This record gives sequence, C-alpha cells and structure tokens, in this order.
Amino acid sequence: MASGPNRVPALLTSSFGERTTRMPAQPQLFPDPPAPPLEPVKHSPAPPPPLEGKPAPLWLQRMSLFVLVLFCVYLGVILVVLPWWPTLWDHNLFLLSHTRLWSVLQLGSVRGFISGLGLLDIWIGISEAVNYRDQRG
Repeated sequence: MASGPNRVPALLTSSFGERTTRMPAQPQLFPDPPAPPLEPVKHSPAPPPPLEGKPAPLWLQRMSLFVLVLFCVYLGVILVVLPWWPTLWDHNLFLLSHTRLWSVLQLGSVRGFISGLGLLDIWIGISEAVNYRDQRG
C-alpha cells in the first residue's frame, strides 16, 4: 500500500457481500468470519421412525366428542338467544360506552347474522355427533 495523501482506503467485503471501505485509522470492530470446515460435518443418525401409534382409548374418543358437541350446542344457543335478549343486549354498559359499536349492533341484520352464526355452530355440533366413527386399533 502506498503511504501519504494518495493512499487508497482498504476495500473490504462484508458478510452480506457488499464492498465497503475502511478508513486507515479505523480499527476492525468485528472479527473475520470463521473459515468453513474442511471436512463435512457428520450429522447425528436420523431419529427412529415414529411408532405406529394406537388410537386413543374408546372412552376418551367418546368423551372428547361429548365435550365438543356440548360446547358447540351451548355456544350456539347463546349466540342465537343473546342478540334478542333486551336486558343483556340493549342495556349493556360496555356497549353503551362504545356508541359506534352499539349503533351497529342494534341493527336487525347484525343481530340476525350473529344468530345465524349460532345456528351454524349448533349444526356443526350435531353433525359431529351424527358422523362420529370410533377409531379402533
């Protein structure tokens, strides 16, 4: 390298492939990236294939179906009835404090949409019960 006023700053390549320059008095702040290993890295052996699992016990399958159907029907009934219950829907302090939300939720079409979601939820619960098949191992 030449010394004096015509000295050209050293060209460096960053880790992103960009070419950058470094002033002559600037220290190197970051270490050089490590050299790639000469030998390929040996990986640990592949994990054993998963064991062919048996399905859950029959009582557990039926209990989970019962809980799912109960949850869907319960939530569906709440969604069907709640928009048309004036004590809880029209005089709700939370909705009254949010006037824009309250004005939208007072529309009959929005109430009907929410009740429709409740009917859909009831339908899902009943169809799960009707189409249930035991998984026996």
